[in-house]
Amino acid sequence: MQVSFYLDKSNKNKEGYAPVFYSLTFNNDRIRKRVKGVSSKESDWSKRQQRIKAPLKSQPYNNHIEYNKILDEYENRAKKLFRYILLNEIAANKSFIMVKMESGERLNFSHEFLPSFDEFIEKGRSTKAGRTLIRYGTAKNFIENFSIEKDYLLRFDTITIDFFENFRDYAFQEKKILVNYFAKIISILKTFMNWAHERGYHDNQDFKKFKTTEQEVEVIYLTMEELMTLYNHEYETKKLEHVRDTYCFSCFTGLRFSDVRQLRPSNIFEDHIKLNIQKTKTIDHIIPLNNYSKALLDKYKDTIYEPLPVISSQKFNEYIKKCCEKAEIDAPTTITRYIGQKRIDKTLPKHELITSHTARKTFVTNSLILGMKELVVRNITGHKKESSFKRYVKIAEDFKQKEMEDTWNKV
Repeated sequence: MQVSFYLDKSNKNKEGYAPVFYSLTFNNDRIRKRVKGVSSKESDWSKRQQRIKAPLKSQPYNNHIEYNKILDEYENRAKKLFRYILLNEIAANKSFIMVKMESGERLNFSHEFLPSFDEFIEKGRSTKAGRTLIRYGTAKNFIENFSIEKDYLLRFDTITIDFFENFRDYAFQEKKILVNYFAKIISILKTFMNWAHERGYHDNQDFKKFKTTEQEVEVIYLTMEELMTLYNHEYETKKLEHVRDTYCFSCFTGLRFSDVRQLRPSNIFEDHIKLNIQKTKTIDHIIPLNNYSKALLDKYKDTIYEPLPVISSQKFNEYIKKCCEKAEIDAPTTITRYIGQKRIDKTLPKHELITSHTARKTFVTNSLILGMKELVVRNITGHKKESSFKRYVKIAEDFKQKEMEDTWNKV
């Protein structure tokens, strides 16, 4: 790639100033483009140096310093662009070169997309929760698989609207993923692109235009009747009994499974728990104990399981379904999901939908149904988002309305 500058003498203005053009040759293409804001008289122009000469002392100042600086920047940019094309193995055409020359975008040489994504995940190990880092890695792998399967070159400057549309079609049409999962991947991608932009790895802002919608999903929880049925059921194996007790403890306290796992005897006091919440980084969060949660703690006090018999989350989610199945928690439950615009309805026995996450939902929903004030419930659970908490309030209100219709309205 070679760049040169020349005067367009055919377009002189009344004062005798002619615009300065750059000529850039690459392979067999030639680009001629005016250098914005730079002009010179023919007498001030040096053909050999392709720059504006300094005026004589007797002549007025001709802006040669400012204008030559602009020409230097164009020349340097052309050299950097050539290096950029070679290092990134880009099949450059005339249109690509013109866009890069005129955009002023910083050209990235040392930071590749996927290695930078790995760096982003690694740098988050000291500040992000383990599950968050796992989600980051899963999103990165999904994007990388798209790149491989669709032969799409991943660079910071190729994360464009065209990328987004192709990626969306791949996600919905070929991989059949749900809209909420796609939204999470795009959210992680945008977080990474912001992180990389702040470090000067790229100047691409197209990713900010990526728009996704999330579907509001059903709140799966155990009613008080179902919870008490589960709590009082007698199991043939200690394994299922232990899982049931740990699950019920979360239902009675509102603790996440990740917080129950880190619970130690030193966190437990006579009528409350004091704990550092892992997800929200809350220090010395206090959770009051009721009779049911106290009974479960007393059951395992001074045993090898104290304070509770917690197992891995994967095994826990497998066994809690069996616990609920044996307790005959099998009310038909319909869930609705979307893959792109395609709606999918599934009706399953309730026990198949129970996971560790439903315990916290059970606590919130039943606490509100039983009359606990919203502010108190939120203080116990540490819910930050108003929108997510309002879903539980609506369920509680709908439940109370149904109870009214089933009782007083039938008198």
